[in-house]
Parts: sequence; structure tokens; C-alpha cells
Amino acid sequence: MVAFLRLALRRVAMMPVMILGIALLVFVVLQFSPVDPAYNALGDSASPEARAAFAHAQGLDDPLPVRYVHFLGQLLHGDLGVTVPPSRPVAERIATAFPLTLQLTVLGLTLAIALALVAGVISAVYRDRWPDQVFRVLSMAGIALPSFWLGVLLIQQFALNNPVFPTGGYVNPADSFPGWLRSLALPAISLALPVAASLARLIRTSMVTELDRDYVRTARGSGLPPFLIIRSVLRNALVTPLTVLGVKVGYLLSGAVVIEAIFDLPGMGKLILEGVTGGDVALVQGTVLTIAIAFLVVNVVVDLLYLLVNPRIRTV
Repeated sequence: MVAFLRLALRRVAMMPVMILGIALLVFVVLQFSPVDPAYNALGDSASPEARAAFAHAQGLDDPLPVRYVHFLGQLLHGDLGVTVPPSRPVAERIATAFPLTLQLTVLGLTLAIALALVAGVISAVYRDRWPDQVFRVLSMAGIALPSFWLGVLLIQQFALNNPVFPTGGYVNPADSFPGWLRSLALPAISLALPVAASLARLIRTSMVTELDRDYVRTARGSGLPPFLIIRSVLRNALVTPLTVLGVKVGYLLSGAVVIEAIFDLPGMGKLILEGVTGGDVALVQGTVLTIAIAFLVVNVVVDLLYLLVNPRIRTV
């Protein structure tokens, strides 16, 4: 337990350093953007003097290190700047959009894990038989399918040809929970299937390895019910897939940005698209930074879960 706490504190203590690195990378990359913030804020009719005055007032003519320190100071106070006119705090826009992206990511992750567990366990239990062959082919096809292309196919099949789900839009769960599920069903499936296919292959491989171990043969010889054996094997087999779960969550977060644009969902993807097309550097900077920090937090949480389920690391 002491070793676990030491390793956990080490992971958590590294987070501020990594957040600083992420902030530096996002800041520097966007500073080299060809977009002129003064032009976007004042319009093309503004005089050069007005643009110069705007740049001076916003500190855009300061040296890059000074601007970065100023950016960090704002970040520590939760200030991500303001959008181009009509001016609104970027943090306020993100606070409205991020919950939807989080809902979509969690829903997609839940569906992906459920599908992967079913497919992976069945494939391992019926190794080299027809259920295993079917799921292996399906998993390979799922990995090869881009989520955005899958989203377009789902819209065509289940929203246009057979209007079971809406083509896009978002329903707040406080207004209608069934409507919320219907509005996020197709986007969540689009995100979940490629992740589920990849996780299912990992679970199958890990379970096949565990099923060949001596303790499984001993349990079978002792007459232990197959359900209890599978449950014990699955608990041990999930250690390896858990190590890549953080990366998969990052894939879901980044994929949600594209999927939201396809399904017209007012999440972080819409904010990024709005910022890029409108040349709003502050909006792009704030949204990208938020997604990157969320990805970092998720990976730290997954690392801690891995430490909990892996007794060999806990005793180090």
C-alpha cells in the first residue's frame, strides 16, 4: 500500500509540469498562426493606427516570453481570453460546450467497453471456433473503419433511409432523457465501434494467455464452475487492456471533435471549427488546451487504476 501511494503521488506530482508543457506547446504553435487578431477584432476597415493601438493594448507587440508569462498568469486565474466580437469569455464558451463533449465521450467509452468485453470473452472462450472467427473478422473491420465515415453511413441508414434517430442536434437530458439518448446514440456508436474492435482484440489475446496458465487447469480439475473461472481469468486479463485505455479515451476525445461537426452537436468540436474558420486564436487556444488537459487527467486516472489492479506494481 505504501508503494502504491508513493507511485500515485509521483504520477499526480508530475501533472503541473506536464500542464505547463502543454500550455507552452499550444501557445507557441498558435503564436505562429498567420491570423492577425487585430484584423479579426476590428475588421478590415480599421486603420493601421487602430490595429497598432489594439495590439499594444492586448500586449501582442510584447516579446514572446513576456506574452507567455502573461498567458500563464491568466491561465492560473481561469482566464482564457475573449472571443472576437461579439466578445465573450472563452472560459464561458468552453464551460457550455465541454459537458456535451464529455457526455459523448463517456457514452462512447461505456459502449466500447461493453462491446469489447462481450466480443473479447466470447472469442477467447471459443478460441479458433466459429464465434472466434466471426468476432476476429468483425474486429478487424471495425479497426479499419474511420469513425467519421461510419458516422456518415449511420446517418444515411438510420436517420435518412430509416428515420429512427435524428440526423443531428442535441437534446438536454434535463429536458428529455430519451431524447438525449436518441440525439447521442449515433455519434456514440460512431466513436465506440473502432475503439471496441481494438479493445476486443486485446482482451481476447490477454484471456487466451490466462486460460493457458496452470491455475486455470487446476481450477477446472477441482470442478470450479466455468462462470467463476471466466470471472477470475477476466480480472487478471484486464490488466493489459487497461494500460491502453487512456490512449483510447484520448482517441474518443479527439474523435468527438470531428463527430460533433458531422452531427451538428454544440460541443468542443463546434468551438474549434468556429475558432479556425473565424480566425479566433483565443478560442482555438482555449479549446485545444482544455482537451489536452482533459486527456492528461484521464491518463493519470488510468495509471492509478492500473496501479490498483496490478499487484506486481503495488509491491514494488
